Amino acid sequence: MMLKYLIEKEFKQIIRNSFLPRMILGLPIVALIIYPFAANFEVKNIALSVVDHDKSSYSQELIQKVQASGYFKITDVSDGYEEALRSIELDKSDIILEIPSNFQSDFIREKQASLMISANAVNGNKGGLGSAYLNGVINDFNADIRTELAGGRSASITQGIEVIPLYRYNPTLKYEVYMVPALMVMILAMICGFLPALNIVGEKESGTIEQINVTPIKKSTFILSKLIPYWIIGYLVLTIGMLIAMFFWKLIPQGSVLTIYFFATLFIVSFSGFGLVISNYALTIQQAMFMMFFFVLTFIFLSGLYTPVENMPIWAQRISDFSPLKYIIQVLRMVYLKGSGISDLLRPLAALVSFAIFFYSWAILSYRKTG
Repeated sequence: MMLKYLIEKEFKQIIRNSFLPRMILGLPIVALIIYPFAANFEVKNIALSVVDHDKSSYSQELIQKVQASGYFKITDVSDGYEEALRSIELDKSDIILEIPSNFQSDFIREKQASLMISANAVNGNKGGLGSAYLNGVINDFNADIRTELAGGRSASITQGIEVIPLYRYNPTLKYEVYMVPALMVMILAMICGFLPALNIVGEKESGTIEQINVTPIKKSTFILSKLIPYWIIGYLVLTIGMLIAMFFWKLIPQGSVLTIYFFATLFIVSFSGFGLVISNYALTIQQAMFMMFFFVLTFIFLSGLYTPVENMPIWAQRISDFSPLKYIIQVLRMVYLKGSGISDLLRPLAALVSFAIFFYSWAILSYRKTG
């Protein structure tokens, strides 16, 4: 009975705060509609500077083929390499394509010609992928010209092996499909982590915690009353996120929705417990916010939200094992895209159960009830 009144008190405090209900409802809507467009690592609209010393039909055909690829936009046409390099220094271009003189004649006479690609590698991802895209376009152009020069005879040779890619789980290659489930986890972490982290320390600052301390309420009951409201809020946020993913991104789970809610329960319990641990140790709201910000930021970058965990150094991969976000992101991506069931997710299951027990127990033990 005491638990019921404590939970009622928590909900009244949340509703009386004019900002929290708006944030709880607004954050998943804004984040899942806007963030996937921003958190996109596809490289497009690469600014290309062209230096065409040949000005032949072949060089013009190559430039048109590069433009038609959809990855490049020609932002500079220079007469010399030094002039093109200046456009990169002024951040007007990302890559220089230099076509030498006698490009067409060398191709016809010697069946080969040289090109130079210079990429701005300040952004290594953009420079590397941009060069790879441009190299792919040039290889296609090379094959077309060789077939043309051979009168079509080489077509039977070049097409002896036909490669037909089969894109499993994300056939449209949309990066948003990969990001939306992970962003849902990030929102859960923000709501179910930050809000509990500010709860007890907020009562410390307002002085109401002293009134709780002199009551016969058990520590476990008190901590449970603090967590249950955020568990319910977590379910609400997750449901809103799944509806947005369904209607806005046309992303429907390939697996069971119950599997998603089951694993989300474990994550919400563990991460809200972690938030209360921070709240128990913090002396001020500002201190709790900085502590939570540090841990959440670390968890996010080690979770595989933006880059695969497998691409990290071994030491970083070992540290990432202690991030609850890593496991719940794996679960949502596998359930949404692959249709995985619990039998396929035993490692994340064991990890999240361990985190839930550990952080909930720590939250109880770290709460210092006096009076």
